[in-house]
Amino acid sequence: MTNIRELAKMAGVSVTTVSRVLNNHPYVSEEKRNAVLATIRESNYQPNINAIHLSMGKTFLVGVVVPYIEHPYFALLMKGMAIEALENNYKLVLFQSNYDEAKELDALKMLKQKQIDALIICSRICDWSTIEEFTPYGPIILCEDTRGKNVSSTYVDHYKTFIFALEYLYQKGHRKIGYSIGRKTGSNSIFRGMAFKDFIKDNHLPYEPAYIFDECLYFEDGERVISRIKQMADPPTALLITSDEVAAGIVTCAQQQNFSIPGDLALIGFNNQPIAKMMNITTIEIPLVEMGRQLFLQGIVDKEISYQEIPVTLIERQTV
Repeated sequence: MTNIRELAKMAGVSVTTVSRVLNNHPYVSEEKRNAVLATIRESNYQPNINAIHLSMGKTFLVGVVVPYIEHPYFALLMKGMAIEALENNYKLVLFQSNYDEAKELDALKMLKQKQIDALIICSRICDWSTIEEFTPYGPIILCEDTRGKNVSSTYVDHYKTFIFALEYLYQKGHRKIGYSIGRKTGSNSIFRGMAFKDFIKDNHLPYEPAYIFDECLYFEDGERVISRIKQMADPPTALLITSDEVAAGIVTCAQQQNFSIPGDLALIGFNNQPIAKMMNITTIEIPLVEMGRQLFLQGIVDKEISYQEIPVTLIERQTV
């Protein structure tokens, strides 16, 4: 492949002149500019983008770590990031982690090696000490509450949101309330668990571990929730379901088994995905596309550490 020195030799000009022509510098004579452009055409010269980016101190690439590409929650976050990437002439480098710490570390190492300009982690598996180790090498942005830490974030206050949803169910007359989560160790799930325990304590309600359903991520997990509830001697009368996909699975399975929603079990979903609207599921709306846009902008625009809380809205439908 022809390089800039060979171009200069072929055009009979200096390397500096070729560089100026390639960068549209005004101080080049018309004769030399035409000679260089003619040589570029004849040699089919292609600039080394990596070298150009290195000289600018940017790659125009932003890394995005997601555990699952196909999950609607992460797909909507990525949609928001993709919109902003397109508008700002950046590209996204996608890392599917499957909550494998080694894969998340691969992304962090790319930031350290300056192969990407920033790294957005949508759902973290590495512990804080690992994240903090990589903060000197570039912006790391998380989709969780990082207030007080040296990492930017766009987040929902899941403690406050869970308390709000639990109180809504309590005001509707429910005293036997449970919830589902994707994984117990997630930072958002920890805040939800704290909110649930505080709510139970403040309202003098019994704490029933069987009312907590773990590993609920997809539509088909709804069938498992219904199956467990039907086996209980004293089942919950209401559930907070932290994924509209799972809530839709519960509604579908309940209909097949003559199990009344909300008569036998009231439901509040999360995220207000299209399936929740289609199936009239009461849900907490989280503007995921807007969150994705904000996460991306924190990576490429914000010069200082920032924390952006995203407000949520209760959408009342027919499952409570």
